[in-house]
Amino acid sequence: MKITIGIPAFNEEKNIASIITKLRKISDSIIVCNDGSSDMTEEIAKEMGVIVISHEKNLGYGAAIRSLFEKAREMELDSLITFDADNQHRVEDINSVFEPINEGSADIVIGSRFLNERTEDVPTYRKVGIRLITKITNLSIKEKLTDSQSGFRGYNKKALKEILVSDEGMGVSTEILIKGSNLGLKIAEVPIKVNYEGETSTQHPVSHGTSVIISTLKFTSISHPLKFWGIPGIVLLGFGFFFMFFSFQNLGYDRDIFTNYALVGIGGLVLGSIMMMTAAILYTIVSVVREK
Repeated sequence: MKITIGIPAFNEEKNIASIITKLRKISDSIIVCNDGSSDMTEEIAKEMGVIVISHEKNLGYGAAIRSLFEKAREMELDSLITFDADNQHRVEDINSVFEPINEGSADIVIGSRFLNERTEDVPTYRKVGIRLITKITNLSIKEKLTDSQSGFRGYNKKALKEILVSDEGMGVSTEILIKGSNLGLKIAEVPIKVNYEGETSTQHPVSHGTSVIISTLKFTSISHPLKFWGIPGIVLLGFGFFFMFFSFQNLGYDRDIFTNYALVGIGGLVLGSIMMMTAAILYTIVSVVREK
């Protein structure tokens, strides 16, 4: 199976030439998605003779990954390795990520920063944030991963064909895992090493983490509506009935207590009912879509 490497790139004129040169030692099939760069990223990539996809304006990391997936489907590729353009990933680890894809033992392979015994090279704030987001992601998928946010990944033809990317931001990493897990795709991890020297990220860690958490909640609510909406809905209905019952118990004793508890009870009943209806509607829609 041939290795094709996809590189999402935004304003990477300082790194893109050296990255492509290194990658050519592994494969001559390289696709660069220039995500609306304002520097020479596009021109340099084209001069080096690789396939270049260009966005007219900066759409986001997720949009770049989506374009790489679409190009891979168009080219009918058997596999795709996504590799960051910021010198964070090591070319030496590509074969490790590709091996489970080539052997057919996994549909998606994640290069994990936390399968190695040594993780002190990962900045503490990144380590804490990534592990928190990974724990949240693990609640929505069958597998128990160690690094849900790694952009160093391998995909086989089945994953490229069946996963339709929609998130345009950093939440795409979570989206792909949730959708892949729901589709029954096999997800595996292999250890990699990373380089955090210099500037390796163009997005603030707080905004990155927030967008990923929001994305995780969004896709979880759609993929598992009964769990996300139904269970809290039942709890709220229960509280609503409890407070309504308690308020009527105090109807003849204290009007203020009756009013306050009745308002809480009505609020619980209304919100619970809305969440239950949302769960039922989304579950019906998801079931119909999956059957198709």
